[in-house]
Amino acid sequence: MGILDMKFFSFIGLKRKPKAPWAKFYKKGEMNIDIPNISIYQYLVQNCKGYMDHIAIDYFGATRTYAEFLDQIDGAARAFKSQGVRKGDVVSILSANVPEALISFYALNKIGAVANMLHPLLSENEIKDALKNYSTVVLVAMDITYSKLKKILDETEVYKTIIISAKDSMPFLIKIGYELTQGRKVEKPDRNSENFLYWKDFVKHGENYRDDKELAETKRDFPAAILQSGGSTGVPKGIVLSNGNFNASTIQAKRALPDLDSNDVILGIMPVFHGFGLQVSISDAFNVGAKVVLIPQFKPNEFDKLIKKSNPSVLVGVPTLFEALTHNEGMDGVSLANLKYVIAGGDSFSKAKVEAINEFLHNHGAKTNFTQGYGMTEALSAVTFDLKYASREGSIGIPWPGTYVKICKPGTDEEVPYGEDGEICISGPTVMLGYYNNEKETNDALHIHKDGNVWLHSGDIGFMDKDGFVTYRQRIKRMIVSSGYNVYPAQIEEVLEKHPGVLDSTVIGIPHPYKVEVPKAYIVLKPGFRESKVKEELEELCKKNLAKYSQVKEFEFRKSLPKTMVGKVDFRKLQEENKEKRLKENGKK
Repeated sequence: MGILDMKFFSFIGLKRKPKAPWAKFYKKGEMNIDIPNISIYQYLVQNCKGYMDHIAIDYFGATRTYAEFLDQIDGAARAFKSQGVRKGDVVSILSANVPEALISFYALNKIGAVANMLHPLLSENEIKDALKNYSTVVLVAMDITYSKLKKILDETEVYKTIIISAKDSMPFLIKIGYELTQGRKVEKPDRNSENFLYWKDFVKHGENYRDDKELAETKRDFPAAILQSGGSTGVPKGIVLSNGNFNASTIQAKRALPDLDSNDVILGIMPVFHGFGLQVSISDAFNVGAKVVLIPQFKPNEFDKLIKKSNPSVLVGVPTLFEALTHNEGMDGVSLANLKYVIAGGDSFSKAKVEAINEFLHNHGAKTNFTQGYGMTEALSAVTFDLKYASREGSIGIPWPGTYVKICKPGTDEEVPYGEDGEICISGPTVMLGYYNNEKETNDALHIHKDGNVWLHSGDIGFMDKDGFVTYRQRIKRMIVSSGYNVYPAQIEEVLEKHPGVLDSTVIGIPHPYKVEVPKAYIVLKPGFRESKVKEELEELCKKNLAKYSQVKEFEFRKSLPKTMVGKVDFRKLQEENKEKRLKENGKK
């Protein structure tokens, strides 16, 4: 089934405005989001008219201005059309953060095609399934994926693959160094193959292509991109997002982060195949004329060099990035005074970690605090944010302007009182159109409530106070029910990370003969701490700070915790490992 044959939910305004106690923190009119009825590409052109000579992308020191960037987008748009790509076609982009991936994203949007963003480190079967499931006709892929692609492309509908490389936009000397150390090891397709085109050859195909109707008539409700749901929540699903979703999110960011402007330098470390990276690090930055320093592969041990060289004013990341920052020995004496915003997402942070990051920032001259929000790809990343002028300790902030949040009894549209736990539900202009070719999952996630509005049921537990500040608990599926009591792993992790020797932790539920489930903690220690001593101290810490039914039954110390491809702790993997371990133990008995 093609994307044009599908029925989606679409946001055309609220039927009835829900209550919004947080509205008092915004200026008059800021809660009203008027989404332009144009494409992402058109909105970008409209917003960066005054910044044509500003640098849009810095890639290993090779820069391109907004004028050059838009010119390259236009060239790629013609090239895609020369290869038969038309409005509504799905084109997959299997790439890390390289300029060619961004040029492709905007070029596809210009001609009305839909960009399916994929992680280049997916296995060959995962790639095959994604290409088949989303009816991909053309593929833009990094050369490092070719060894997998050659085995599976014949089983898909892909008729042309455009090969890009991390070296394509590198400066000359760095390109030579890359080719000598890494590039020559990469298996590549034959240049004479009919099914493959290298980027430069692909662009040349567009130079002589002429079309009277180069710009597609694409409206805000038309699908723009497919992003994958996080692997930690189950089988990945294709989240279909509209042009209006992206543009509305940009409008929200401009209002919620008013200091963001064309003088800013943003580190583009978060991956472009993830909503947080594509929207917050890239789209929001481009629409204010800021400079994006694009990083295809993040190396924690070189973070200090990256900071010194780029002197960023905006830092956007997930927990692993901030761990790398605060534990990088090369950061001694490095000034962070230029930082305007330090924004975290992707996973929750304990109070101890937030305090540690803030202390690090202030010790390095930063005049801003670490801020975190809450979001999900189904609502294009940002839902709530801990704003400078509206902040409350322990919360994930207030909803972004134009987004509405309410807390409901799980599985219903029955709103619970302020301060009571329930499922976080979201309504507004950034809520997805639906899951690609998955009506059941779409209907499970998107509900029309009694107020006539479409609400996204997040699957997350939290509560809201009387002023509209939201506090996140955790995923509903992570909740442990022990002896009939609800036990929250995130609450236990908060206590564990108060210990000075704990670098990282996560808690899962394990079977118990009569309590049904009990908590088990996985711990990563900082250097110099002994497991036996820390275990005793953690047990004592839990006794003092947690209810009896929330006490940790087992501790397991590890050198590291498994992470998903977007940097979240993969608690499902730990659950599976624990299950397999117990099956083996029972088998021996």
